[in-house]
Amino acid sequence: TVLSEKPTTFTITVTSEAGENDETVQTTLKFTYREKYPDETPLYEIVSQENLDDNDVMDIIKLLEQQAEENLGMVMIFTLVSAVQEKLNEIVDQIKTRREEEKKQKEREAEEEEKQRFHGTPVTIENFLNWKAKFDAELLEIKRKKMKEEEQAGKNKLSG
Repeated sequence: TVLSEKPTTFTITVTSEAGENDETVQTTLKFTYREKYPDETPLYEIVSQENLDDNDVMDIIKLLEQQAEENLGMVMIFTLVSAVQEKLNEIVDQIKTRREEEKKQKEREAEEEEKQRFHGTPVTIENFLNWKAKFDAELLEIKRKKMKEEEQAGKNKLSG
């Protein structure tokens, strides 16, 4: 979109190719030609962005600086926009990779948790003896209750 003729100022919206789940990143670049363009770099700024964090914006600005310096003396807007387009596609790929890594990490954690559940307590002599004492006490208690019940049942029976 041309914003002014003197100096020539315009904006170009650059969108990445759609990634997974049709997710895209987008930025709108504003270019202003200087008097000596293309022997002098144009002025540029990012006027808006979508789904980009601050580090990504800084990377795009550094990329624009580098590409502008490399292309001094040549018409460079197409080259700058193409470089930004490639960078946005890389960012979408990084987002996709990050999500896949997070998913794998969650799967690994769930797997470890599952292993831990089935692992149980290791049996040592001390653990076994503690368990055996509790088990014997429970059995003794059950026998006592059973004997009391039999005694009660025996008293209530009629003889004869």
